[in-house]
Formats: sequence, structure tokens, C-alpha cells
Amino acid sequence: MQRVTGIGGIFFKSKDPKALAEWYRAHLGFDLEAWGGTVFRWASADNPGGVGTTVWSPFKADTNYFEPGPAPFMINYRVADLHALLAALRSEGCNVLDKVDESEYGKFGWVIDPDGNKLELWQPPAGR
Repeated sequence: MQRVTGIGGIFFKSKDPKALAEWYRAHLGFDLEAWGGTVFRWASADNPGGVGTTVWSPFKADTNYFEPGPAPFMINYRVADLHALLAALRSEGCNVLDKVDESEYGKFGWVIDPDGNKLELWQPPAGR
């Protein structure tokens, strides 16, 4: 079974997410979206049309989205089959959170690594 296929996003806490995002826009050329982050579109030999994205997004310092992880960041990993991977991780004794979200943005699940970091697993919708 194919597991992680790439990085779907990098999320981190900031004291002032809007000012930080503006710094990245001004100095590193990030094309900011209305929601405050950037979507990098990519292509590869297996994906010459560039279908796929990696999201960069600062969150407010007091967000609880990364809980129960203690880290001020969370990495979102792209996966091919979320439900199969979550089942495999559970059978391997990993700390998999019970919640799964499914929407037009894809399927999301979470696992806690041995250091206590919350990792987001994302199965993008078809064509992304």
C-alpha cells in the first residue's frame, strides 16, 4: 500500500499571522490568498500538468487546531488512501485520532507521532 505521497501543507503558529504573511509576500514573493496563506502548485515527471498543491499557512498563536500536539506547527501529508492508511497505522499500534473529516477539500485524519506531534493526513479530492 502506498502511504505518504508528498507534503500537503505546512501550518504554524504566529503572534501576528497577517503581518508575518505580509513579510513573506513582500520579501519572498508569496502570492497570498484571501484566507491568509499561500497555495504552491507543482508539477513533476509523473504530473506534467501540475495537478497538486502544497499549502503554507500561519495560524493565530492561540489556535487549538494542533492539539493535542505540543508543537507550534503541524505538517499535512498527502496520502493515497486515508482510510486504509489509518487502519494500517492503528494495527501497527500508532496513536490515531478517531476523528475523520470529509468535505469538498478531501479527507482528513490525524495521527500523533512518538514525540507527541499531531500530523495531519490528507487524501485530496480527485484531480488535486
